[in-house]
Amino acid sequence: MSLPLNERHLTMTITPTVVNPPLATSDKALMILCHISALMGVGFVLPFVVWLVKKNDPDMVVDHARETLNFHLSWLLYVLICVPLTWILIGVPLLVGLAIAAIVLAIIGAVKASNGILYRYPLTIRFIG
Repeated sequence: MSLPLNERHLTMTITPTVVNPPLATSDKALMILCHISALMGVGFVLPFVVWLVKKNDPDMVVDHARETLNFHLSWLLYVLICVPLTWILIGVPLLVGLAIAAIVLAIIGAVKASNGILYRYPLTIRFIG
């Protein structure tokens, strides 16, 4: 005998959720510092050093350092392209736009890093994979 549809027992599959282990305070600080390194005046040097030191460790700090380093290298390339364009006056507003975008994106990246989320910068060339 078959049960009516409203009385049948439905089976439910439960998928386990993967929870990332909590980050150490020093790791979170390194991730945030990588994102705001350009605002502190050290540019791509800090993310490069962090990436070199921790590149063999499979953790979030390496991912943030790599993403930030790619962002800084891409922005350096864009600035170098805009400098000759200043002769025809289009480069000046482009450089101003790049500076504002770099500040805003660095702040967004730092806020995401403080929450433990990897922020993927837009218009970033992935030099280091």
